[in-house]
This record gives sequence, structure tokens and C-alpha cells, in this order.
Amino acid sequence: MTKRFPVLFCVASLLLFTGCIQHIAISTVGGIVDDGFDALTEEQDLEFAAQALPSNLKLLEIMLKSEPEDARLLRLLAEGYNSYALGFVEDTDPERAKMFYLRATDYALRLVRQDAALAKAFDSFQVDDLKAELARRDKDDVPGIFWAAFGMGSYLNLALNNPDAIAMLPKAEAMMKFVARVDSSFYYAGADMFLGTLYGSRARILGGDPDVSRAHFERALRITGGNILITHVYFAGSYAAQTLNESLFDELLATVDRTSIDVFPKFRLGNAIAKKKAKLLQARKADLF
Repeated sequence: MTKRFPVLFCVASLLLFTGCIQHIAISTVGGIVDDGFDALTEEQDLEFAAQALPSNLKLLEIMLKSEPEDARLLRLLAEGYNSYALGFVEDTDPERAKMFYLRATDYALRLVRQDAALAKAFDSFQVDDLKAELARRDKDDVPGIFWAAFGMGSYLNLALNNPDAIAMLPKAEAMMKFVARVDSSFYYAGADMFLGTLYGSRARILGGDPDVSRAHFERALRITGGNILITHVYFAGSYAAQTLNESLFDELLATVDRTSIDVFPKFRLGNAIAKKKAKLLQARKADLF
């Protein structure tokens, strides 16, 4: 036994050393990929970005196999799959987009569930339990909560005939209200845009509220200086269309059309996507009015 101990010790040490090197390598590469995502959001060529994003996402998933609890990797995957589905899939292949939104939601919820109390509240059948827990939270919890709610809401928008999807709505709404309350500027006022769309795309009898919707959109535009063009698109497609405000609809889409994607270089790709979606929405105007 005494002779075997040094061998076992050396093997254990080697494994520990290898694990440390692997962790360092993943942390380093993860930082590069993080920076790479920033570079992608500055891209103006939609086709190039559509081809580049999936390979980045698969690289992150490979790294996550070795570090399954890594918060940065989970956040990037949740953001990446939500963004990919929104920008490049849902307008042409809604069924495939639903799959990506669910994947994004899963990664975000894995991040949320790292906190036992938050996990318990989210899994409760009572949305009031989730609201009570969120009332005790702060900005540190925003990323996972935002991207989970974004994925849930986006999936629901494509699965309105699915009762299980509709059941997600109260939780997604509570989570986005939390984000809007504690960190309204997160992801370019994304929570206000989400809530504006939520309340603006439904009739009052179905839970919609045009006044609340408009207030959220106007707040989002104030926070971002109007430089995030996708906000104008969702403002037009939900509130303006639901209230039959044709002049506002035209004004919002005209703003998108005449504004350069370089108005905010860090979000150049998002603004290019907004222009594409604005054209698709404009083509549907006759059906909306």
C-alpha cells in the first residue's frame, strides 16, 4: 500500500492539475467568445451574422459540457439562442424558432435555478410566490430572469394555441416587471419593450391595456434615445396595430426606414434586423388595418 500511495497521489494531482488547466482554458476562451458576441452585435451584414452565430453557440455548448454551472456561459447561450431565433429564424420558420426559444429558456432557467429560493418560487404553481421572491431581489438576478422571460414570451407568441405555453405568461410577465423595476436599462430597455408588446398586442378583454403599452414603449424610447430601432417595430406591430392608429404605425416604420443602422454602432446588427422586420410588417399593413 505504501508503494501504491505515491502513484495514486501523482495520478490525483495530475487530474486536479488537468482540471485546473481546463477551467483556465474555458475561462479564457469564454472571454474571447464573450468579446466575439460583442463583435457580432456590431456586424451589419445579416447573412454573415446568420452564418457566424450558430458556430459560436455550439462552441459555447461544448465548453458548457465541462463547466455546466458556468454563469457566463449560461447567460451567453440564453442571449444567443433568443437573439438567433428572433433575428434569423422566426419570420421564416416559426416551428424551428420555437425550438430555439425553448433552448434559450432552458439555459436561462438553469442560471435562475442556481439560487434555491428563486428556483422554488419559480416552480411554484402560485405566481404570487414568484412575485414575493422577486420583490426581495436586485440587479444581480436580472440577466437570468430577463432571458428566461424573453424566451418564454417569445415562444408563447408563436404557440398561442398551446395551453402549456399560455400558462407561462403570468410568470414571464412578473419576471419582466421585476426587470423593468430594478434595472430598466438592461439590454436596451428590453423589459419595457417586452411589456409594451404584451399589453399592446391583445384586446382589453384578453388582458391588453393600450395605455400601459404605450407608456412602456415611450419609456423604452426615452431610455435608449430612440436608437434601438426594434422598439419602433414592436410599437407599430402591437400598440399601433391593435388601436388602429395608422398614422402612428406609418410614422414608426418611417423612422426605422430613414434611420441609419450606424446610429448606435454597438447594436448595428440589431438595427439591421429591425429594418428587415419593419419591411415585413409594412407588407402586412393591409391585413392589420
